[in-house]
Amino acid sequence: MEHSYDIGSPWRARAFLAAAIAALELVVILVIAIVLVARPLSHHLRRVADRKAVAATPKHARAAKRTAPQQLLLSRGETKVMVLNGNGRTGAAGSEAEHVRNLGYLVPEVGNASRIDYTRTLVMYRPGYAAEGRRLAHDAGIRLVGPLDGMRPAQLKGAHTVIVVGSSS
Repeated sequence: MEHSYDIGSPWRARAFLAAAIAALELVVILVIAIVLVARPLSHHLRRVADRKAVAATPKHARAAKRTAPQQLLLSRGETKVMVLNGNGRTGAAGSEAEHVRNLGYLVPEVGNASRIDYTRTLVMYRPGYAAEGRRLAHDAGIRLVGPLDGMRPAQLKGAHTVIVVGSSS
């Protein structure tokens, strides 16, 4: 007994077409189900992983993280700037101080640096005020910015940042 698989007959062609459509519908349904289930599942897995990571962190580290003060950037009007003459030219610190005041900063102290051989103007900032120092340097067009070097915070008389005027910008 031979079986012929002739698709030429109308009922076989319809059956093959119906099977192809059903397979396509199954693929579409599976794709939709995966998309609908994958996103909530990934969010759930991420939350579980975060909880496990927090639980694995020592309690004293978590407490320190929560209680660490978040220091906000001082406004220009709250940022105190000490301007020092580091090039020896008379009036250099005074004119820089006037420029800085016009930018909106407080300049409570103008004076001379301990040396007068600075070739470049620079901004230094006290610990915790790096953002204010970078902003001041940007506003004043000064390229060199860094933490206090050669000075102690006590020498700043309450200033947050220092500009040392050099012989060039």
